[in-house]
Amino acid sequence: MLRVTKLADYGIVMLTHFAATPETTYTARGIANAASLPLPIASKVLKRLSKAGLLFSQRGINGGYGLAHRPEDVTVASIIRALEGPIALTQCSDSNKDCGLQGGCPVRTNWHLINHAIHSALERITLAQMTRPLHPSLVEFTIPDTSARLQYPQDKERLDLK
Repeated sequence: MLRVTKLADYGIVMLTHFAATPETTYTARGIANAASLPLPIASKVLKRLSKAGLLFSQRGINGGYGLAHRPEDVTVASIIRALEGPIALTQCSDSNKDCGLQGGCPVRTNWHLINHAIHSALERITLAQMTRPLHPSLVEFTIPDTSARLQYPQDKERLDLK
């Protein structure tokens, strides 16, 4: 089953609180309370998001964390990468890693295609959009028919598959 990790989910939840009031800075305790998360987990996520440049941190009496970018400029993909590293469904989908079956794997390019589709979808969803959840009746899920467009090996280059 494909699933976003708890850490990434917590990060997205916390960042939606920041995005709802982008000019506000929150202490670790304040954002933990707002997101109903334990302080140690919130602190861990805040540090990672800050290190990745999605949040800024200020020390001092009026210190705290705040959004480093406009909510429209932060993608769900960037949040997941900040907390979990590269988005990769399989070991061979991560361009930095190889697996023992790589040479003769009959499905490797298909996994790359799937990984690319998911990564592209996550890049198109912004933090601003996440602050405005849709009513379930308004959500329409469609899976594009790619079979007519796939012409190997040309598509491998077009989709940046390696």
